[in-house]
Amino acid sequence: MRQLLMTFFLACALLGCAEKKPVFTNTDLSGLAYAKGFSLHDHLGQTRTLADFKGKVVVLFFGYTQCPDVCPTTMAEMASVMQQLGPLADKVQVLFVTLDPERDTQALLAQYVPAFDARFLGMRTDVAGTEAVAKEFKVFFAKQPGKTAGSYTIDHTAGSFVFDQQGQIRLFIRHGQGPEPIVHDLTLLLKN
Repeated sequence: MRQLLMTFFLACALLGCAEKKPVFTNTDLSGLAYAKGFSLHDHLGQTRTLADFKGKVVVLFFGYTQCPDVCPTTMAEMASVMQQLGPLADKVQVLFVTLDPERDTQALLAQYVPAFDARFLGMRTDVAGTEAVAKEFKVFFAKQPGKTAGSYTIDHTAGSFVFDQQGQIRLFIRHGQGPEPIVHDLTLLLKN
């Protein structure tokens, strides 16, 4: 029996029996108890849930179309990520969830979001639904009055959530790091 156990442990050591966890450059959220999903309308008018994208890695970003800096930068960065992924990009779905449903209509999202990449989807719901999904993802957002009556900006969390192909939350992508670390992490998820 002792020889059998020694043989087993030696084989494990040689073959690497222990499952190796991927080493991500972004924040690993695997097993997180929140950010479980959503039900939103895409810019084509269809109601979508996380389950609709099973089999794809999903990158979900909260923002708004009139954002002066973080949102267009993030969307452009994700467009670059998709280019660098090459054929693997077909297994990635980028979702832009508006935090400004009062101004970001379905028609506006249909123009804005696919301008970065035709595969990207703009997502929206009403004000109460927006607050609920932001709360589910623990996303901060707050209107800030503008210089003229009725104008405003929105302060918000500047990062993206990534779900694996089985719909499990896996990563939080930090804003402004460039496409290479994101390509690295998405490639790891796509290969698992």
